[in-house]
Amino acid sequence: MNTTVLKRLGKNIKKYRLLVGLTQEQLAEKINVHQTYIGKIEIGICSPSVKLLYSISRKLKVKLSNIFDFD
Repeated sequence: MNTTVLKRLGKNIKKYRLLVGLTQEQLAEKINVHQTYIGKIEIGICSPSVKLLYSISRKLKVKLSNIFDFD
């Protein structure tokens, strides 16, 4: 993915994470990744797998398509 898409994706993940009241650490624990990895996803440095994005969307209680809604 290009950096613009990754940044938008990360921004949406952060938005939904905050809406459900989770810290990066709490989300990381729920999906079995390191807290710093969540931070890197949220700022658009890392490109998570589809499997991980699905896990994130489930824990954030949103559809996977919502994470990709960049409007």
